[in-house]
Amino acid sequence: MTDQTTDTTPGPARPPRATRISLMVSDVDGTLVTPDKLVAPATVEAVRRLHAAGVAFAAVSSRPPRGMKILIEPLELEIFGGFNGSSIVHADYSPVEQHFVPLEAAHLAVDTMRARGADIWVFADNEWYIENPDSQYVPREIRTVQFQPTLVTSFGDHIGRAGKIVGSSSDFDMLAACETELQALLGDRASARRSQHYYLDVTAPVVDKGYAVRAFAGYFGVPLNEVAVIGDMANDLPMFANAGLAIAMGNATDAVKALADHVTTTNAEDGIANAIDRFVLPLAAGRS
Repeated sequence: MTDQTTDTTPGPARPPRATRISLMVSDVDGTLVTPDKLVAPATVEAVRRLHAAGVAFAAVSSRPPRGMKILIEPLELEIFGGFNGSSIVHADYSPVEQHFVPLEAAHLAVDTMRARGADIWVFADNEWYIENPDSQYVPREIRTVQFQPTLVTSFGDHIGRAGKIVGSSSDFDMLAACETELQALLGDRASARRSQHYYLDVTAPVVDKGYAVRAFAGYFGVPLNEVAVIGDMANDLPMFANAGLAIAMGNATDAVKALADHVTTTNAEDGIANAIDRFVLPLAAGRS
């Protein structure tokens, strides 16, 4: 699939507060799955209630699309997004659109994060490439995405087709500082955002989770002020800016909670199911 840029304009100012919900869009890790990376039965049942009430449901994650397989069947996903919205696909993984990190920006990101001591991963060509198999977070990522990485001595030409480049580190303060520094260096050539305290993700320019919200809304024919979104990390804030209703998880950062319309319980306490029942279903499009 070639790199498509069907809409590279920034999103509009946040839509008016929702009085009706026709679509819900969820983050995945920290939100849609439990701390054990599972889809809770309560979540499955709550999403079924959404569908029954006439509300469409989609998900977007920093994960590669291949790493979202466990969500498709239980949540009846028709469309979803990986790489923070850089790759939007149908349930059979056929691409709706795909965006890559520009080559010059990719090299700059790798060099900058590597110089700060981060382990570098490249997600490209439907694979996950690593240089250090002893990286602290490799086992965690295997458990998350449910497939094995490919060990390489060099990223080679894969870097020219990267949907996402990740710097992983247990030095959270370093990674936070690197996020600010790297985004300043990249400018409008790519996006650098932490998806977890230990992951700094570099993805295609302009394309973020807010872009994914707009793409899903267009797909389902839903105005943005009828979209509810839910998340827990800073890379979810572009969703908040593109939706009529923004919900933060109980385990969200304080910065995310401060910008939400509502805060639900944590992902260890059926937070998304509680949010659906308390905040979304009362505004469901199918209700009279």
